[in-house]
Amino acid sequence: MNIGISEKDRAAIAQGLSHLLADTYTLYLTTHNFHWNVTGAMFNTLHLMFMGQYTELWNAVDPIAERIRSLGHVAPGSYADFSRLASVPDVPSVPPKALEMVRILVKGHEAVARTARELFPVADKASDEPTCDLLTQRLTVHEQTAWMLRSLLEE
Repeated sequence: MNIGISEKDRAAIAQGLSHLLADTYTLYLTTHNFHWNVTGAMFNTLHLMFMGQYTELWNAVDPIAERIRSLGHVAPGSYADFSRLASVPDVPSVPPKALEMVRILVKGHEAVARTARELFPVADKASDEPTCDLLTQRLTVHEQTAWMLRSLLEE
């Protein structure tokens, strides 16, 4: 394979993208769980907000996995892989109260942003513009979503 990125750099980028994929999928699952299980006075608002957020996350996993494949590597796709690779903790087995859900999602979006940001210099140094573009898009979404969720927590 010769796309102008060394095998060593492609491997490092694919590994970083695997972490991003695991974080994104784990956050997707958490957000979808919260959509199903939210209760309380903010039910309708949060139910709809969480649906928009989990839909965006679901649509993000494919481009991340396909970028890994474009770099010549296998994309992880099992719960065991995601559990091993993710920095985002699994969803609590007992659904928390609504505002705790929001706090958990803020932390999740911030964690995914950190994962994307850590990979950016590696992709940039390798002149991997498609990965840099993907990371920039993901950073924009996660930082904005975290801000919007944090706004719900202010009194």
